[in-house]
Amino acid sequence: MNLTISGHHLEVTPALRTYVISKLDRIVRHFDQVVDVKVLLTVEKQKEKERRQRAECNIHVKGNDMFAESSHADLYAAVDELVDKLDRQVARHKTRLQNHHHDAPKRIM
Repeated sequence: MNLTISGHHLEVTPALRTYVISKLDRIVRHFDQVVDVKVLLTVEKQKEKERRQRAECNIHVKGNDMFAESSHADLYAAVDELVDKLDRQVARHKTRLQNHHHDAPKRIM
């Protein structure tokens, strides 16, 4: 899995990097065919303080690309919300990939 964590108007500290990696392990634990993950952490210069910290993520898995974004007053809370969204998308993608067709019952005459 290729992982890229970058910051915009923000320095990505080692503590923040390890926090994002530990949270993304949940996604890899549910679906092991993750090819590429790109995380962008941003601090926007808005007047309102509520949605200032922003986290975005692009995930490339086998057969699909997924995107999620989250905004919050706290960057760690934004990462938590982001991973929750991605986890739901990955779980839905995994259920779509599974074969739900059963063989037809054999009739004995």
